[in-house]
Order: sequence, then C-alpha cells, then structure tokens
Amino acid sequence: MVVAPLLLAMLGAALEVVFFRRLYRHGHLAQVLLTFGFTLVFVDLVRAQFGPTTRSIPPPPGLGGAVELFGATFSSYSLFVLGVAIAIGALLLLGWRLSRVGAVLRAGVEDKEMAGLLGVDVPRVFTFTFAFGAGLAGLAGVVAAPEFAIYPGMDASVLILALVVVVLGGLGSIEGAILGALIVGLGYVIGTSLFPQFAIGLIFAVMAAVLVLRPSGLLGRRS
Repeated sequence: MVVAPLLLAMLGAALEVVFFRRLYRHGHLAQVLLTFGFTLVFVDLVRAQFGPTTRSIPPPPGLGGAVELFGATFSSYSLFVLGVAIAIGALLLLGWRLSRVGAVLRAGVEDKEMAGLLGVDVPRVFTFTFAFGAGLAGLAGVVAAPEFAIYPGMDASVLILALVVVVLGGLGSIEGAILGALIVGLGYVIGTSLFPQFAIGLIFAVMAAVLVLRPSGLLGRRS
C-alpha cells in the first residue's frame, strides 16, 4: 500500500517535468490528450509484461465478510473502501482550505504570475501537485484492487467517469469534484437499476445539461 503510491508519485513528477510542463500554456485539452496517450502506452507495456490475463486480489484478512445495513447486504471491504475514500476526501478538502500548503497551491493555480512575484516557486508547486495526484491514483488502485477484476485496459471506464466528474464539478474545485462524484455515482446506480442499457448515457446527458447551463461546471469559477 506504500510502494505503489510512492512509485507513481515519482513517475508523475518525472512526467510533469519532462512533458506536461511544456503544455500548460496550451490549455487543459492538450494535457488531457497527452494523458490519454500515456495511458495507451502504459496499458500496452503492462500487457506486454504480464499478458492480457484477468487477475484478482483477495481482500485483506478480516475484511472478507459481509455486513447488513438498512436491510441491504454489503461486503466489509466495500465499506472499508468507502471509509478510506471519505477520509481522503475530507483531508484533501481541509488541507486545501486551511493549510499553508493549500494556500500556496491555490495561489499557484489561481494566479501563477502573482504567486511567482510573491516568491512562490510555481513550477515546483505544479510538480508537487502532479506527483501527489499520481500518488493518490496509486493508492486508489491498491485499495480498490480487491473490488475489481484486474486486467490491462480496465482503466478505460474509470478514466471516462473521472473525466465526467471533473468536468461536471468544475475544474480546480475539490468541492466540485466531490459533488460531481456523488452525482455520477448515484446517477450510475439509478441508471443501472432503471435503464441498464442507458446508464452511461444518462450520466453524459446530465453532464451535457449542466454544461449548457453552467459551462464552468457546478462549482467551477466563471471565466
């Protein structure tokens, strides 16, 4: 649980310095396209190394049972994953709003020229942010692995939903990401129950409606 986040954080820092730093002036779309490009490369590397075989990881000892809540049965590990996600989200929100590091990150994102004049090393801030995000992705992969079948290319559906969450909530807003995740999660569950063939389509329909009314997302800053 420690090795994967650290390795991905170092990889993220290297990618930011070598590649993504050159794209900031070209806007978000160029960064998203480059990210998808790297995804295809890494998927092929994993497939070449480990093959296309689907693998499974058992939950840790003590978390393999089931719990009944409100008349429904949930696996103990699913509740553990939910608890970890809530804890990380709360810590991120508190750190973003209340800590000095969060203030520096906000300054670098909102007005990097002014932040640079005030002595903030903006490139280093961006590298730290990218590395931290990559590390969180590694942690998420480790924690969620027992919940899913693992195979090269499994990232596709997750990436699409993650992109919808970010666009729906608003770029640069942690609160928006949390709200977007709730909407996407509930929309997918409800859509799967009522319209199994149109579950993903329902999520994109909601995103399209939100973007028509608020192009910056639900909690994103208006340009």
